[in-house]
Amino acid sequence: MDTSTTGSYTAKLIDGPLEGKTVATPFLESGDPRPRLELGAEHGKHYVYSRAAGLEFSADDDDRPTAVEYRFVETVFV
Repeated sequence: MDTSTTGSYTAKLIDGPLEGKTVATPFLESGDPRPRLELGAEHGKHYVYSRAAGLEFSADDDDRPTAVEYRFVETVFV
């Protein structure tokens, strides 16, 4: 995916095993934040996070958020 045209934002993980961490995340091609994140972890497992209500915007007039909160949903073992 070409993130130069869609841009990116900071995903703030507000609970679960990665609480307090942030991840640079590209916007969807539509320009919207991703509704769900799947983040890889050790030994073939990954964590699933879902978008929460918290949004942060910069002082610029951009209508897209610079940061979005995500809540922990589940751990998936592969």
